Amino acid sequence: MPLAVKILVAGGFGVGKTTFVGAVSEIRPLQTEEVLTEQSVGVDDISGVDRKTTTTVAMDFGRITIREGLILYLFGTPGQDRFWFMWDELSHGALGAIVLADTRRLADCFPAVDYFENRGLPFIIGVNCFEDGYEYTATEIREALDLNPATPVVLCDARRRESAKAVLTSLVKYLISVNDEERAAQTAGRYG
Repeated sequence: MPLAVKILVAGGFGVGKTTFVGAVSEIRPLQTEEVLTEQSVGVDDISGVDRKTTTTVAMDFGRITIREGLILYLFGTPGQDRFWFMWDELSHGALGAIVLADTRRLADCFPAVDYFENRGLPFIIGVNCFEDGYEYTATEIREALDLNPATPVVLCDARRRESAKAVLTSLVKYLISVNDEERAAQTAGRYG
């Protein structure tokens, strides 16, 4: 019986969540993309992504088998403030998350980082490296986001399957290490 794991892919508007899920999914991904309309003017901040013409209004969904017996179900969250009410439903039952970041608009991932930190849901940062983005090291990004030193920061290209898989693999390894630490702490508490 395979182990099914729910993973969230979150981040700011236009950071590449739909692209990431689509690039790595072994099934045709479910996407709830809708055309941006004039009604979003003044509501959605599209600065830095002004060429973007669509937005996720509910979620993206994909699936990938990491290895025999381990399947990840990927749920991409909407990035706009007005759709954040859906995050609580989407995060229910998730074991971890990837927060995609764009170095051109790094502050856009703060709400996702805060969300997962406040709920105690382990996450890593996947820095989607855009051609016109700034080149920062993982250490510089970790410091700018004020992350726990143990939180992985992985550079990626959300369009490339192998790059997205590497981010997912990093998340799975991180989740295993967090689980091992929690188990060791529980054992020490019982016998310490």
